[in-house]
Amino acid sequence: MELDREHDDWLRAAKRAAVVGGVVLQEWRGRFSVREKSRSNLVTEADEASQSAIVASLSSEFPTHGFLGEENLQSESAGSEAVWIIDPLDGTTNYVHGFPYYAVSIALQVRGQLEVGVIYDPTREEMFSVCRGHGVELNGERVYASGETRAGSAFGVGSLPVVTGAGDAAVERFLRALREFQTVQRTGSAALNLAYLASGRIDAFWSSSLKVWDVAAGALMVMESGGVISGLEGGKFDIFVSSLAAASSAELLGELVRVLGDR
Repeated sequence: MELDREHDDWLRAAKRAAVVGGVVLQEWRGRFSVREKSRSNLVTEADEASQSAIVASLSSEFPTHGFLGEENLQSESAGSEAVWIIDPLDGTTNYVHGFPYYAVSIALQVRGQLEVGVIYDPTREEMFSVCRGHGVELNGERVYASGETRAGSAFGVGSLPVVTGAGDAAVERFLRALREFQTVQRTGSAALNLAYLASGRIDAFWSSSLKVWDVAAGALMVMESGGVISGLEGGKFDIFVSSLAAASSAELLGELVRVLGDR
């Protein structure tokens, strides 16, 4: 089933804006050096420059839409029920160190419902895209969650807070998952983790330290790819709550929630 004109316009615009933002990030990466003392300042400038380019691109096509984003971005347009949710750089620490696992994430919420989303990895030129009711694509090809049902055969990815210690609950959850899953990794980009789950590259992901712009596009991808998503302890998922658990099947999600909740 083809997209209607409105959704097609939204998705095309999101893809264009994500590429624009990704180009900005890669241009700024070229200014970094291994011993650069002000890398934190540079990455902030890169983040803000990417966001500005994305907003400019989308605003030129949808001047009445609102925006919500990581870099102090919150604008509402009178009468508009459409809001673009933007993370111009998800995976900041990876980006700073030149580790190629970071992305641009853009989603559109209309009247409280996620409609389209894109996650763009500029290091691999991979564009994950989703439209409600139409599934997920990677560079134009349809992709699906793996469907894995057993933790013992599953590839899990867990997120840990930037500042944490040995007794932190997030660390305890991570260690419990290590004992139950075939393998568990920490990668540093929630957006890409969700996109990878939606495309069958990993089987489960969880986090307790997220913002709405980290997960809006990726959450829609998981749901549209055959995966499932809930709160960290089960229950209904909410993009404005900082925690989630996602998996390739309902069976695996049940195992994940059980493992994370064990004491």
